Amino acid sequence: MGADTRLEDAKRRVDADTRRRRRQLLSPTLIVIGVFGLFPLTITLIYSFLSPGVYGGVTWEFSTNAYVQFLFERDIFDDTLSFSSTYLSIYGRSIGLAFVATVGALLIGFPTAYFIASKPPSQRNFWLFLITLPFWTNLLIRTYAVLLIIRDEGIINLSLQSIGLIDQPLTILYTDLAVFLGLIYSYLPFMVLPLYASLEKLDFRLVEAAYDLYATRFQVLRHVIVPMAKPGIVAGCILVFIPGLGAYITPELLGGGKELMIGNLIALQFGGSRNWPFGSAAALILMVVVMLSLIIYVRYAGKEAKGHG
Repeated sequence: MGADTRLEDAKRRVDADTRRRRRQLLSPTLIVIGVFGLFPLTITLIYSFLSPGVYGGVTWEFSTNAYVQFLFERDIFDDTLSFSSTYLSIYGRSIGLAFVATVGALLIGFPTAYFIASKPPSQRNFWLFLITLPFWTNLLIRTYAVLLIIRDEGIINLSLQSIGLIDQPLTILYTDLAVFLGLIYSYLPFMVLPLYASLEKLDFRLVEAAYDLYATRFQVLRHVIVPMAKPGIVAGCILVFIPGLGAYITPELLGGGKELMIGNLIALQFGGSRNWPFGSAAALILMVVVMLSLIIYVRYAGKEAKGHG
């Protein structure tokens, strides 16, 4: 056996050991994903193609009625189908509210993250601590806190009445505005933290150079700061939009349950409506919409990166 052959065997053994160690390190993550991610998802997929049970649960009979029900309404007399936009409107309303909340969180989060990133390094941890402070309590308590602030007898209405701006309390609670405010408050840290991670790496000498070249504040923001913060903007928007889309507690408490969002619709199917197959189908449709949106974005971002490369 020559020296080259022994060297090749040793290299193969090292590669095999490296692959084995990588598999061992990944195995806990794969087990968690499989048990708590793929297994429930498989159950949801199976349930969506079954028939609803009389008192909840499912009957093990194959049926596509859950998906048909999403777009069509069945006449109880002649069993004919007619198009119904009821559930599409719920999805459209949820997407609209989540989108507006994402834009609102971006408008608040961007200057906040820039403020923190422009502070001396010794002070940044303090400001980040303040951003993450609300997460020391759970979402339900934070949402109740918003409810107490925006109700008719809350701080906002009492303050406006005390300075004479309004005579009667503003109706904020149980409106879309209340849901909008609640979504922003709940998910604002998810916007600030990725933005801060991008802006922290910003070379402020580029900003100074732009000002030296007589760029206006808006030009500096548009051509220097925003392009360099783009990864953080995208990550923050995804982290706010997706949980906002499926939010349940915020629209239930602050919206009063008068107008359903996707999360409330799904919960209702597994609760009072006892239609588990349709609840499963609604959840899967939401997941497919989100995944397709992310795939389209990733492909678009990849092409754009190649174009710049």
